[in-house]
Amino acid sequence: MEKKVSLWDNFSYLCIMSEKQKHRTIIFYKDYFEDFFLRQRSKVQNKIIWTLDLIEELRRIPETYLKSIEDTDGLYAIRVQVGSDIFRIFCFFDQGQLVVLANGYQKKSQKVPKKEIEKALKIKNQYESEKR
Repeated sequence: MEKKVSLWDNFSYLCIMSEKQKHRTIIFYKDYFEDFFLRQRSKVQNKIIWTLDLIEELRRIPETYLKSIEDTDGLYAIRVQVGSDIFRIFCFFDQGQLVVLANGYQKKSQKVPKKEIEKALKIKNQYESEKR
């Protein structure tokens, strides 16, 4: 007796085959990032999610999406742009492939606001203290 293969069987197989391998895992620390995320309009939220997926999936992340912040102890900025609106989400790495999201803000000038960096460093220190 011959088994008939349906289109859905092929579709299921293709979905399984196209699952992307994650090189990193992103977590939220407390509600700092979530508070920022929920204040954004849905178009911005979708682009943030898309960018976070990209960071998890790409082996090498272009600076267009993730850049080290100079003169900080391991702080990075996730870069999101929707039209002319620019957003930054601070993060840091834990145990190599774990990305911990801190605070985010909408960029309005060329310079990164010092208070936002200080807030991100405070969150990072708090995270590391609680981990010990």
